Amino acid sequence: MLKYNQLKTILDYIRFANTLFAETTLYYGHGTDNAWDEALALVLHTLHLPTDINPVILNANLTQQEQQKLENLIEKRVKDRIPVPYLTNQAWFAHLPFYVDERVLIPRSSLFELIEKHFTPWIDQDHVHQILDLCTGSGCIAIACAKYFPETEVDASDISKDALAVAKINILRHNVENQVKLYESDLFTALPQKKYDIIISNPPYVTNDEMANLPHEYNHEPTLGLVAGENGLDIVLQILQQAKSFLHKDGILIIEVGNAENALTEHFGHIPFTWIDFEKSEGGVLLLTAEQLNECSTILAAQD
Repeated sequence: MLKYNQLKTILDYIRFANTLFAETTLYYGHGTDNAWDEALALVLHTLHLPTDINPVILNANLTQQEQQKLENLIEKRVKDRIPVPYLTNQAWFAHLPFYVDERVLIPRSSLFELIEKHFTPWIDQDHVHQILDLCTGSGCIAIACAKYFPETEVDASDISKDALAVAKINILRHNVENQVKLYESDLFTALPQKKYDIIISNPPYVTNDEMANLPHEYNHEPTLGLVAGENGLDIVLQILQQAKSFLHKDGILIIEVGNAENALTEHFGHIPFTWIDFEKSEGGVLLLTAEQLNECSTILAAQD
């Protein structure tokens, strides 16, 4: 056990956790990008305190029970390399809190920027009535879409029963059970036959080699939600091949492909994908119109 006997106040624990995290080879990328923010997230959430806490409160002494709980969590972060959102069971996406555990990936997608902007300028938000979220995981994308499009029906699918159980928790937490419907489905296989105005997905796109070299923190996340074969395109290509039957003629398909962007561009060559630029996050997100999607499907069919 690490030595905590000199720590008494909230600020003591934040400062100590910051120092310990900074001196350890931790990886940040599951909600924070530095030791201080990591320490704040862990300590304040564990104590049920807001991030905009009055600084005076930081000098409050902790009870023995609170100290023990924090010490256990700090130990797990350092020794077991468990990401903070799994320790606190909370992550944020599109300014909304979500329950998470090791059954689902920790939300960190760039797609929140598109949702917050109602997907403008690529579609008229007044004409969006049906949205599909493939590989929904925690349900964060589907629920965020429901919040930003309150008059829209949202379907969310995942192949993992465990992930859908977490998504159900979040749907009930955000009171969107009358708007968001969950489907246990391998992509489109068990979905209703209907057309969507927006199909959005953050599918697995990590290559086998990349997975072997990821920081230890990623080993706590479900491999099913990360790995997609030798070039990271196993799931993305299936979506591109199958989606045309489900996309409205005036609809758009949006897929996050991350580092698989170059592999996808090489695979299709001349198709002018729209690669979206983001203000607050990284790229690797493509957008296709129904016409472009049909062209992709034709190419893939010819390759089979």
